[in-house]
Amino acid sequence: MKKKLVSLLAGVTVAAALFTGCGGSGSAGSAAPASAGSTGAAAAPAANAGAGHVYYLNFKPEADAAWQDLAKVYTEETGVPVTVVTAASGEYETTLMSEMAKSDAPTMFQVNGPVGLANWKDYCYDLTGSDIVSNLTSDAFELKDGDAINGVAYVIESYGIITNVSLLEKAGYKLDDIKSFDDLKKIADDIQARKDELGVKGAFASTGMDGSSDWRFKTHLANLPIYYEYKADGIDSTEAIKGTYLDQYKNVFDLYITDSTCDPKELSSKTADDARAEFLDGEAVFYQNGSWEYSSLAEKFTDDQIAMIPIYFGVDDANEGLCTGTENYWCVNAEAAEEDIAATLDFMNWCVTSEAGTKAMAETMGFTIPFKTAVESPNAFVKQDAAYTEAGKTPVSWNFTTMPSENWKNGVGSTLTAYAAGTGDWNAVVTAFVDGWAEEAALAE
Repeated sequence: MKKKLVSLLAGVTVAAALFTGCGGSGSAGSAAPASAGSTGAAAAPAANAGAGHVYYLNFKPEADAAWQDLAKVYTEETGVPVTVVTAASGEYETTLMSEMAKSDAPTMFQVNGPVGLANWKDYCYDLTGSDIVSNLTSDAFELKDGDAINGVAYVIESYGIITNVSLLEKAGYKLDDIKSFDDLKKIADDIQARKDELGVKGAFASTGMDGSSDWRFKTHLANLPIYYEYKADGIDSTEAIKGTYLDQYKNVFDLYITDSTCDPKELSSKTADDARAEFLDGEAVFYQNGSWEYSSLAEKFTDDQIAMIPIYFGVDDANEGLCTGTENYWCVNAEAAEEDIAATLDFMNWCVTSEAGTKAMAETMGFTIPFKTAVESPNAFVKQDAAYTEAGKTPVSWNFTTMPSENWKNGVGSTLTAYAAGTGDWNAVVTAFVDGWAEEAALAE
């Protein structure tokens, strides 16, 4: 195991960590991983002699409390000890490497798709024939290396522009008035011009480029130009992105930072919490984020007061739906003891089949899970995603799992931050996006 980790660390030193997330979401800044129910140094699980145990390294900070509660329920029901450690926002890959080097390593962890799997496939137990695989609604949710099933998707999520419907109506508009980028810009510009009259600080919540928030723009927003380029070229990955739709990327980012609650020069220090608080406090009408935010927003807003609209990109707005997909794949540590592997497989399956597990994932975590035993989520954003699809809109697939490295994302993020602050220009963003992609893809070979 140590030999594998030395090789892995060498690879990551060259290519940088590959995992960043939504919902940290968080996901998901720089604090140490959280042990059960707290934030601080990770606490390794204590294994009972002769009995299996589960140690889940959770990716989603916003779901930490729910996982702690669910682990407790499972242990009370089965007697099997379950420890949940939650990595800090943006620190999952680093935390995973650290924890995997310990004698009591995670028995259950996650990767973000094919690029993440490339780092960890030697540690992934083949799930072929397992109960959890047989319960998937489609084999499209299997993450494979050759014939081996190394991971299974456990949540399908959507992101877009969350909208305060009440404030939008106060400004004299309805959701149906926004069907394109041009519509969005016209309305956002008007709200920004009338912000004092309307009692808001800006049309958009702050486009924070702090590490807790920048994933929304260097990853989630950056997915849009990748999606449309892949779609136009009929591909699903590339070693050399062309940047065909970076003008549209610039248009949306410009709108975000211009029609904002704060001066663009302040964005480098604005956090995910800042943006959420601005939206919750009615200081902004629009807020780019995902379905994972529903639980926190539902504490203040009713379902008819908030909605999620597509990130209209000015390419195929008439047919565009929400950005829907997953970068969340559960894996089982093949290096764990046999009894711990067995215990982990049982726990995973219980989470997606039992009444307690499916209810917690649907209602408490707000997840749509791709399993036959899933409970319908009460999440309004999930329902809106389904409504867009039923109306014939095309969901924007999650292609950011093909981004070549975390180092690439950081390069794009730093140039976006400099551009917003006026210390850099858009050409630097284009260079980081296009040339940086080719450089990082070459390093990964």
